[in-house]
Amino acid sequence: MTSGLSDWAKEFLRAFHFAVLSTLNPDGSCQLTTMWYLLENDATIVMSTPGHLRKAKNLRRDPRIAICVPDGNRYVSLSGRVSIIEDQSIVRRDIERLVERYVPDEAARPQTIEAIVQQGRISLHFTPEKVIEFSL
Repeated sequence: MTSGLSDWAKEFLRAFHFAVLSTLNPDGSCQLTTMWYLLENDATIVMSTPGHLRKAKNLRRDPRIAICVPDGNRYVSLSGRVSIIEDQSIVRRDIERLVERYVPDEAARPQTIEAIVQQGRISLHFTPEKVIEFSL
């Protein structure tokens, strides 16, 4: 376990994967969600979610977060605290970048961006404090 990302982890996280996000419910149980994400050059993980959903409520109450990005017998698991971004110019920029990463049809991207923006989203910015890497 380390506090930084190795070159292997950076390459792995930049490849096309989905993350499984874990937040803490009020009773202490885990709430899990599959998420789009992207890795910034400074090792920040960026995600987006509608602000009214359980995971957003959980993170407003307790900013501790864990994500796991699996791929068969390989994974990167990250944990720490998330920053919630509500500035809609930043939220939109993050959505645009996420859509570029996950929507291969360029012609569909503008409509997808507008549909997602209408959901009242927040951005989640997360710099991992702990990192676990596994690869066979």
